[in-house]
Amino acid sequence: MFNNLQIVGLTAGGTGAAPYSGIIMIVAMIAIFYFMLIRPQKKKDKEIKQMRESVAVGDDIVTIGGINGKVVKVSDDIIVIELPHAKQRITFAKWAIGTVEKKSKDSKVEEKNSKEAKEIEANIEEKTDDKKEK
Repeated sequence: MFNNLQIVGLTAGGTGAAPYSGIIMIVAMIAIFYFMLIRPQKKKDKEIKQMRESVAVGDDIVTIGGINGKVVKVSDDIIVIELPHAKQRITFAKWAIGTVEKKSKDSKVEEKNSKEAKEIEANIEEKTDDKKEK
């Protein structure tokens, strides 16, 4: 009968694979796991940490539990958000932030344009009121 070493091909006079092929396969598998699983996960964790650290007052956020709100207060590990419909304030840990929707420059431009439009409408109404009075 064959013993285990003969089946694998590692006997002294055997014509099996190269003696380091097993080690090379293990190193190759570790490299594949590192570049396919570990490295992308570390990169994603780094991005999430940076996103949570950059939260500022006025940002709209969604927690990992699905609660939407506007950030009212930020400290080292804790944030306070205000719910839009009831004006209630809730305290959360920073790790509970799921996504952050920052106020973009476009929204500021839109706010400025809407303010200007309201001022123009007010001026027009004043002029029409003045004409009606005369």
